[in-house]
Amino acid sequence: MNPWWARVRAVLLAPLKGLLALLILFEEWGWEPLQRLVAAIGRWPGFRWIEGWVRGLPPYAALALFALPALALLPIKLAALWAIRQGHAVLGLTVIVIAKLVGTAIVARLFTLTHDVLMRLPWFAVLYTRWSAWKAGLLAWVHASAAWRAAQAVSSAVRQALHRWRR
Repeated sequence: MNPWWARVRAVLLAPLKGLLALLILFEEWGWEPLQRLVAAIGRWPGFRWIEGWVRGLPPYAALALFALPALALLPIKLAALWAIRQGHAVLGLTVIVIAKLVGTAIVARLFTLTHDVLMRLPWFAVLYTRWSAWKAGLLAWVHASAAWRAAQAVSSAVRQALHRWRR
């Protein structure tokens, strides 16, 4: 590739890369805590059998199960966009954020329950491995950025100040 075009391409793709990084950081931030919350709910007597049923699904049924949260939340997200269009931006954005949190929680728990079964699908295992490597590279890029280092410094300073204040 032409070095000039490579630079232009990098500059043009930087905003998209930044948006993807924000989305992935949001997912990373919420994945474990939200998954633990849904796992706690899954221990309730009425829900235990659901988790057992999900764990017993064959690979393609488990894969199809991942479409359900997206399909179930799509009408809600569309209604939120309609609300934004009608001038209710705060309501619409709040609904979108809540739907994203709920969707992430459910998908995180489903993935935890079905990971081993899904990895038996050779094509899924290859795609998941590639995705994981790509995501790790993107997160490394974010963590190496000046903005991340500055945010980390501010966060550390705030934590230290709060710690000193509590004493």
